Parts: sequence; C-alpha cells; structure tokens
Amino acid sequence: MNAAAFTQQIKAMSDRLSHLYQRINTSASQPSILLSSTLPELGIAFERLQRAAELLYQQNQQLVLANQTVQNERQRYQELLEFIPNACLLTDIDGRIQEANRMAVKLLNLQQPLLIGRSLIDFVTHETRQQFQTDLQQLQQRPWKQEWQVRLLPKQGVAFDVSVLVEVNRQEANQPLTLRWLLRHQSHNLVTTDKQPDSYINLSYPLQHYHKGETIPLNPQTIWQVCSGLVKLTTFSDRGQKVLVGLAGTSAPFGASLTALPLYEAIALSDTQLWSIPVSEYVSSVELRQRLLPQISQRLRQTELLLAVHGQARVLDRLNSLLQVLKREIGHPVRDGTRLSVRLTHEDLAIATCTTRVTITQLLKQLQQQKKLRIDSQHHLILKA
Repeated sequence: MNAAAFTQQIKAMSDRLSHLYQRINTSASQPSILLSSTLPELGIAFERLQRAAELLYQQNQQLVLANQTVQNERQRYQELLEFIPNACLLTDIDGRIQEANRMAVKLLNLQQPLLIGRSLIDFVTHETRQQFQTDLQQLQQRPWKQEWQVRLLPKQGVAFDVSVLVEVNRQEANQPLTLRWLLRHQSHNLVTTDKQPDSYINLSYPLQHYHKGETIPLNPQTIWQVCSGLVKLTTFSDRGQKVLVGLAGTSAPFGASLTALPLYEAIALSDTQLWSIPVSEYVSSVELRQRLLPQISQRLRQTELLLAVHGQARVLDRLNSLLQVLKREIGHPVRDGTRLSVRLTHEDLAIATCTTRVTITQLLKQLQQQKKLRIDSQHHLILKA
C-alpha cells in the first residue's frame, strides 16, 4: 500500500465517522439502536486503520532496507573506484564530468568539487582539441570500447600524453547516455616504471619547467634529473653535424658533469620538468649516488644501442634500428602496433641517423607504403607489429 492509497482510506473512514455522528445528533431518541450499529462499524474501521498502519510500516521498513542496500552498494562502488590505480571518470555524452576518483583529481590537478561539472575538453591541449571533439561526437555510433591517445594540460601544469580507454554506458530506456573513462599517464619511461619512487617525489631540489623545443642550460655544478617529459641529448661532429647520444626520460640524469664530450646540448622534446641537483650533494651523499646509479647505468646501455645504430652502413638500416630503439624506450602499445609517445620531427630522425631530412621523408613514405608504420592524427609514429 502506498501513501496515496492510505490517505484515501483515512479520508473515507473520516467521512463515515462524520456521517455516524450526524445520525446520532439527529436521532437522539434512539441512542441504543444507533450505538449498537455504530460500535461494530467503528471497530471495523479501527481494524482497517490498524492494518493499513502495519502495511505502511512494513513498506517503510522495506524502503529503509532498500535505501541502506543502495548506500552500501554505492560505498562499495566508490571504494572500488578509488582502488583502481588509474584515473577514472564518468561523464555525460558531451564529456562533462560527473564523477572522478582520486587519481583523476591528481592527474588533472584540480580538487574534486571543482572538477565535477567541468568539461573534459577543457583539459585537452588546443592542438589536439578539435580531433578529440570529433572523436567524442562519433562515440554514440560506436558501441565498442575506444582507445585514444590524447594530450592533456592539467590546471597550472605541464602538458603530457595519456592513453584513454572510453566506452558508452548504455543505461535503461529514457535515461541519458554516460561515458566511462580510464586515463593512463604515458610517462616517458626510459628507466624502470612509470611511477616515481617516493624518495624522488619528496626531494627538496628545485623543479624547473622547460617547454618543447627549449634548450636546457648545462651547468658543470648541476645534475639534471627528469621528473616528467623527454630530453634529447646531442653532440657535434668535426663537420658540425649533430649526433644523437641519448634520450633522457623519467628519472634519467644528465648534465655537463656526466659527460666527457666537449660539445653537449640538451633540448626538451616535450614539455619537461627537471630536478636541479647540486653536484656537491651528489659527491657527498652516498644515498643519492646509490639512487642515481641505476639510471646512469641505463643511460650507458641506451648510448650503446645508439652507437649500434650509427654503425649501420645503409641509411634504411640505421632508421629501422633507430625505430626499434625508440619503440623500446618511448613506445606504448596500441590496438594496431606500438605508438611513440613523443612526436619526433623528420629533422630529429635525421640527426639520430646521420642523414638528411629529405632522405628521412622518403624512407618514411616507403615504410608507410610497406605497411610497416603509419602516422596518426597527432603526427605520432605507430610501428606495426
């Protein structure tokens, strides 16, 4: 019994009682007859009221229990959402954020109350926003999960690439469609894992920011360590030609004090954050040297791979070898191969293979025709398996 039906019963009983009272008042000469007929009716009315009250109480208890069950399920859902180690979002079909876990708050660098109601499009960089909006509009016609590569710019932060898994959540009829998002930060992992050790996160060293294409100054008294981003390290041959000697990604150290080359240049290949570590602390701190040693060793192994690339006689062989090194160092698996997480120009590839930009352009076209690679909408290379 619902509240409306119960109310109707109460009104009907109230009307009946009013009618009985009127009969009593107009028939005072026959009180015993009226009482004998009225009292049973009052008893029946009371029993009906009592039964209705019991039914209403039972329904109320069921509603309380159902509400508690919903709250428990909601709590379990929230705990599961927070347990996921990647950024998770729930948005409407236009990308407006409805729910976000802690990792999403951290990734987008905005507190949850301020995040709810914001459009995810606001966090996409301007150069990739149009493609993102196009993909978003086409989602309703694509019932399967979609995997995208997107470049995000968090609030008061540095732009970075993320791998996005998105799916349309088709609810019951007449319910608005929603989107489920899983965002994974594509750190340029040239060392071990994407996650920085706590010992690095809590370092008190100054954090410097450099934009893509900026030259990073090399001070003999400073060791740089990459917090995020990617840095190209080059030297110059006797003929003045640039030679690639390293790619410094997350946690990788570099600096004038870590090379014997007289000419050494560091250029940010993407928006980059660097820790500035004084050489004097590196020399005096055994713990710091132990922390940096694995990364320095990794840099040496990477340099050996690049030397092997330079040792190839044919330019095509050098390019293929370089692409395999890049696949290992900055590659991230996608549906149809491995995507290089940093956009490399033809000039970058020409420097790394000791050839000209025109030659690289011709060779890349050749590899595309052979279906060995393709270039996505953001101009990133995708190497086929």
